[in-house]
Amino acid sequence: MLPVHLAIELVVLVASATALAAAARRFGVSEPLVLTLAGFAASYLPHVPEIHLDPEVVLLGLLPPLLYTAAIRTSLVDFRANARTIALLSVGLVLFSTFAVAAVVWLLLPVPFAVAVALGAVVAPPDAVAATAVARRVGMPRRIVTILECESLCNDATALVTLRTAIAAMAGTYELWRAGLDFAIAAGGGALVGILVAYALAMLRRRITDPVLDTTLSFLAPFLAYLPAEEIEASGVIAVVTCGIILGHGAPVWQSAASRIAERTNWRTIQFILESSVFLIIGLQVRAILEGAWSSGLGHDTLLITAVAVLVTTILVRPLWIFPLLLLMRALGRERAPLTEPAVVSWAGMRGVVTLAAVLLLPEDTPQLAVLKMLALVVVAGTLLLQGTSLPWLVRLLKLRGPSRAEDALRKASLLQQAVSAGLAELDAKLTPETPEAVVRSLRDRVTWQTNAAWERLGRPESELATPTAEYRRLRLAMLRAERETVLRVRDSGTLDYEILQSVLARLDLEESMIDRFDEAEDDSDETLDGPGAADTCEHLRDAPLLRAQVEPDRCEECVAEGLTWVHLRMCLECGHVACCDSSPGNHATAHHRATEHPVIRSVEPGEAWRWCYVDELLG
Repeated sequence: MLPVHLAIELVVLVASATALAAAARRFGVSEPLVLTLAGFAASYLPHVPEIHLDPEVVLLGLLPPLLYTAAIRTSLVDFRANARTIALLSVGLVLFSTFAVAAVVWLLLPVPFAVAVALGAVVAPPDAVAATAVARRVGMPRRIVTILECESLCNDATALVTLRTAIAAMAGTYELWRAGLDFAIAAGGGALVGILVAYALAMLRRRITDPVLDTTLSFLAPFLAYLPAEEIEASGVIAVVTCGIILGHGAPVWQSAASRIAERTNWRTIQFILESSVFLIIGLQVRAILEGAWSSGLGHDTLLITAVAVLVTTILVRPLWIFPLLLLMRALGRERAPLTEPAVVSWAGMRGVVTLAAVLLLPEDTPQLAVLKMLALVVVAGTLLLQGTSLPWLVRLLKLRGPSRAEDALRKASLLQQAVSAGLAELDAKLTPETPEAVVRSLRDRVTWQTNAAWERLGRPESELATPTAEYRRLRLAMLRAERETVLRVRDSGTLDYEILQSVLARLDLEESMIDRFDEAEDDSDETLDGPGAADTCEHLRDAPLLRAQVEPDRCEECVAEGLTWVHLRMCLECGHVACCDSSPGNHATAHHRATEHPVIRSVEPGEAWRWCYVDELLG
């Protein structure tokens, strides 16, 4: 039975971590850094217990779910596209960092080289948790975020295998030639276990329709992958990552919609709680680790010099590895990325939970163990402080743009338009003579409303113009509030069974959750909103001009003649005709296309230059 005082401590820990993380998000400050510093300050308060984190708790209880929740949100397509870069960072850079740090430690401390290599392996892997937290706050370009997250998911395996090798060498029972074989077994075996577990779970998911059962299976997935892999001395980290990426990629096919929604919500909650708690725990251990190193018997000057040297080496080896490789690949014609992206990647090397857990794996008889723990802690805190806080400044200095809400809205609208067109085509194919016309009309109106809502996110903001879907949201939400109040009054009267009331409330909640409540697609950037380059796949976009002189006023003449109000305006790039969009009552731009067969239009809304091909349904 869990002691009451321990339960209270856990509740206080999670509540404090949640409050601090929420405050950090509110003020736009690095969550890992705030939590670590808060834990360090709290460790000096009276009645705060000294925490000694068991490495098995981290490696078995925290690491698998944290890796899994990041893996299921990682794109398999993007992973494949950046596989070479990810491999060079997660394998090559980790080994390079390991031996660079080992050389510094071996020169400055009285420890065997195997011990120095062990510390190098401990501090070598950047942390997925820290990288994700900072990237989310900074708003980096998506390719950089993908590379950092995928690197952080895979580099733990390289570091842990190297650490095991170093620990075995410290005991004098290891032969160097086995290192490569062990790494191959660990990587290959972990990937194989992850694939087998993923497809076994996929077979079960195809037969499960209950979101509760499916979510339970999802909670077991990281441990079902991690434990068997570790049992056969393969990499549990790679097994979890492989399993998570495959299950995330196949989720739209293998899971029901309700299961996917439940899984996303539950894992985001778990990720938030674990991330916040882990960094707070790191801070709480700082005091004990520093005191242990300070009384280790080594000179304090030696400790300080070594700590600074290890931190500087850990930070510098990343650009020293990335830029020469980039120049080499450019010379070979295999890389054309601008130098700004590698600059950000080279500076985004924050360490975190894996480093903390790995240093605790060192045997108790390791020479200068207290000092090694201090050095690992200095690297974690130093990288979070120096790199985590300066990364936003570097991104702004290099003028790198993160994902634009306006651009995202444009691409979402385009993709939804293609999906709805496919749905309407399927509707036409499945119609029968017995299908009621009212049903067909209702289905068409529903999907048309969805696409119009997506396109209305563009153009003038809703603060200037109340679009149809904005009015729909406003009015329907007011109706739902009234409906819910009525149901609650019936509940309080006690005249109906509680299960009936819960069922009706659940239906109202589901509809409310489905109503679009998006932020306006405003962007701080003054750049014109263009469409993606689709000229290679669409001859109409290739032949149409990018711009055309506007020969008509900034209005829809048909709407003026008919006494209608338009929402957004579009220009035909064949003849220059300006007409209203599909969200407008007249649909005059589409009507002009159908009458003339002119294929391409352009938005003439302020700050927009995207084009749309009616024939191929592509942005350009």
